[in-house]
Amino acid sequence: MTFTPTIDVPAARDLIAANPDVLVVDVRTTGEYATCHIPGAINLPLDQVDAHLNRIVADAGGRLLLVCQAGGRATQACAKLAGAGLSDSVVLGGGMNAWNAAAGPTASTNIGGNPRWGLERQVRLVAGGIVAASVLASIWWPPARYLAGLIGAGLTFAALTNTCAMGMALARLPYNRGPRFDVEAAISQLRTTRATS
Repeated sequence: MTFTPTIDVPAARDLIAANPDVLVVDVRTTGEYATCHIPGAINLPLDQVDAHLNRIVADAGGRLLLVCQAGGRATQACAKLAGAGLSDSVVLGGGMNAWNAAAGPTASTNIGGNPRWGLERQVRLVAGGIVAASVLASIWWPPARYLAGLIGAGLTFAALTNTCAMGMALARLPYNRGPRFDVEAAISQLRTTRATS
C-alpha cells in the first residue's frame, strides 16, 4: 500500500495562503464542483486525470493540493500522479466535507441551478434503493435476493480497494458531467497557473 500525504483544513488554508505556487485541483465531477468548490480551484475530474495523466504531469508545476468530496478520489489521483512522477502532491483530508465543516471559503459556478448531490451520496441512494427493491421483490421472486447480495459484495470490494465501480459509472451520467467541461481548458489552467507563479 502506498502512503498518501494528507493535510487537514487548517494546514491546507495555511499552505494556500503562504505559497502562491500551490495549485488546488478538485477531482470531483463537474456537477459537484459547480455546486461548491475552493476559490481558485481547477476542476479536473478523476476520470480525466486517468485519461490525461502524462499531460497533467508535464504541465503542472509546483505543489498540488488535491480535493474531492471526502478524500477517496483525491487519494486515488495522488497515487496516480505520484506513479507518473509528480510527487509533490498532497490530499485535503476529509475533502470538501471537512472544508465546509471548518467554514472554509467556497465559490460556486452553479448560477441559478439546484445544488448537486455529491457522488458518495448518490452511490448510497442507488445502492440502498437496489437493495431495498431486491429484498422487496424477493417476496414474490426469491432469486431477487441475490441482487442485494451482489450489491453488498460490491460495496465491500469498494471499501477494501478504495475504488467504486458504481461511483465511476454514476460520474459519467449527464447529471454529474455539468454543462460545459473542457479538459483542454483545465489543463491549460494548470499550465497558465504554473507560468504566472
